[in-house]
Amino acid sequence: MASSSSSSYCTRWHAILYSTMAVILAAIAISMTLRSDPTAQTPQSATPISHVISLSASRTLRASGFTVTAALLQISPELFLSSPNSTIFAIADSHISNASLPPHLLRDLLKYHTSPIRVSIEDLMEKPQGSCLPTLYRKKSVAVTRIDRKNRTVQINRVWVSHPNLFLEGSVSIHGVLGPFAAVDPEYDVIHAPVCDSNSSVVSGSGGLKKNKKKSNVEWGRIIRLLSSKGFVPFAIGLHSVLDGILEDERNVSSVTIFVPPRLELGAHHHPRALLEKIVRFHIVPQRLRHKELSALPARTLLRTMVHGDQPLEVTGFMSFMPELVINGVRIVAPDIYSSNNLVVHGISRAFEVNDLPNTQ
Repeated sequence: MASSSSSSYCTRWHAILYSTMAVILAAIAISMTLRSDPTAQTPQSATPISHVISLSASRTLRASGFTVTAALLQISPELFLSSPNSTIFAIADSHISNASLPPHLLRDLLKYHTSPIRVSIEDLMEKPQGSCLPTLYRKKSVAVTRIDRKNRTVQINRVWVSHPNLFLEGSVSIHGVLGPFAAVDPEYDVIHAPVCDSNSSVVSGSGGLKKNKKKSNVEWGRIIRLLSSKGFVPFAIGLHSVLDGILEDERNVSSVTIFVPPRLELGAHHHPRALLEKIVRFHIVPQRLRHKELSALPARTLLRTMVHGDQPLEVTGFMSFMPELVINGVRIVAPDIYSSNNLVVHGISRAFEVNDLPNTQ
């Protein structure tokens, strides 16, 4: 009798799970349709890979306790298998079921845990520590942060692979991991993916190609960690979320000056991501200027920023009623917080004002 009751409970639980996943996947599908490029074409190889392998992979995941990923893979395999080769890092159930993420952020999180190349645990263990592995999420990469050859496993973004080689079939490999590779911030609508700034080639396994990464002259990953350690967490989060665009636009920048406010206020704008990008860029000058050098500039001198178009900061100068240097009407209250050969950070009393919602393209 107890066994029958337990079986009935499990059946109801799985029915609820699949119903919930179906609703989530329907929302994700609608989101993808609304945001997709109508001229883009689905890879011809994606469909056969999805239908042939997804059922087998889903059964393996379910048998190993990765029920949520198993359900998502069975209901909507195209989320994971959109490229000819795939590696899926399945997140432990508790970290997905308790996340309460909106559908589009859940979709992005799944993409961040899926790579368009196939790698086994042996492939990963052969790579140098710090190697980067590309993902399907906005050209972001994850990093092999630790290798444990004795126990035949690795860390990805400081998260252990708990179930290596969980599924290896054809052009697809699946590994179970203890938790997500990045934190998700629903308020700012972003995934805070760590920057993989390795100098080594991108990890390449079966079906993958090695690509050389060009190192930026500015150590952005180190800057983000520095800002966080100094207490400027909101700005560090904002900088990280728009870093891809900065790296693309400012390839030749060799030094920067950052004016860091104590907080970032997005107000009641309807497009926080676009506004956040302009706010962050508006606080970065693509040249190194210490406080002494800023103080020597004449009033009304214009400083080019990283905002697209001609939107500079203006040196207001020193005011008779306050001792601090003023830039764009805002006081520098903590000059030269940090200074190196290619970076200067100044603390300012508040964020520079952005009056219009920008075109960040």
